[in-house]
Amino acid sequence: MALIDKPLTLATTIGTNVFQSGNIHWKQFNVDTSNRNCPKPLLVFTPTVEGTYPIILFCHGFGVCNSFYSNLLGHITSHGFIVVAPQLFTVGLPMPGQCEVNFAGKVVNWISNGLQPIINENIEEKVEAKLDTLVLAGHHSKGGKTAFAIALGHAKTNLKFSALIGIDPVAGPSKCKICRTPPHILTGQAQSFNLNIPVVVIGTGLGPEKSNCFSIPCAPEGVNHKQFFYECKPPCAHFVTKDYGHMDMLDDDSQTQGLRESVLKCICKSGIGSKDFMRRTLGGLVVAFLKAHLNNQWKDFQAILDDPNLAPAKLEDPIVYNI
Repeated sequence: MALIDKPLTLATTIGTNVFQSGNIHWKQFNVDTSNRNCPKPLLVFTPTVEGTYPIILFCHGFGVCNSFYSNLLGHITSHGFIVVAPQLFTVGLPMPGQCEVNFAGKVVNWISNGLQPIINENIEEKVEAKLDTLVLAGHHSKGGKTAFAIALGHAKTNLKFSALIGIDPVAGPSKCKICRTPPHILTGQAQSFNLNIPVVVIGTGLGPEKSNCFSIPCAPEGVNHKQFFYECKPPCAHFVTKDYGHMDMLDDDSQTQGLRESVLKCICKSGIGSKDFMRRTLGGLVVAFLKAHLNNQWKDFQAILDDPNLAPAKLEDPIVYNI
């Protein structure tokens, strides 16, 4: 583990439960565009236990339905978070990158007035969305990059952000600028992102590899998680699931319309290990990171830094700057 200016003096812990489902009951429900002027269809994951919870806006990847992340997002919700997952474009009909960023920004603005009434309508318990604690998160060349673009001010939003999570973010099919999707946020310069919030980037070890001789890598070198982390300012952290691929956090085939997910995983190289291990590792890293930075509860995050082997999926040594 490479660690710079480590601010913690906690004793090494022997384990963490963030890689297991939490003890908070939850439910998910759909919100369509006719409901309270919602700009895009949503999946909302929310605890059903009375309390006030931070919000995560989760942006899906290219060619993927928001429902394909139900196991991952449910895991996170069970530890005390509300997750709003918009369907930013129709699968098979992607929109230009900036349009997607704009729509994601509109969802942020809708959250400020529309989320709490929707929760009240669907949850009997007194569950409150903590509007002053909004986290941006996303996966893939669409969602991961979209989350970064919003944080960098490429969409007009009326809420402040508390943290940023990039799950295998990609800026395009190659380093060639003309091949990259707009908006062009990568500069090639170290710590060039003008962000003042904590960031975690979680990459995949197999994302830069071809699935077959006819395909291109789904997370090519030079525009993948390594470059995004390289351009982050402290406080930031970088984890890599060594033996898994770009789409291995999706739900299993039986839950994601089978054929479509199989095609996506054929395009992107996939690991041979349990996908449940991958999902629980991602969910646990997200939960530990957010508990540390939002609640000042560092035990779980510190435990993972001290012993990455606690994760169900094998992790490369984490890199952490001023975290």
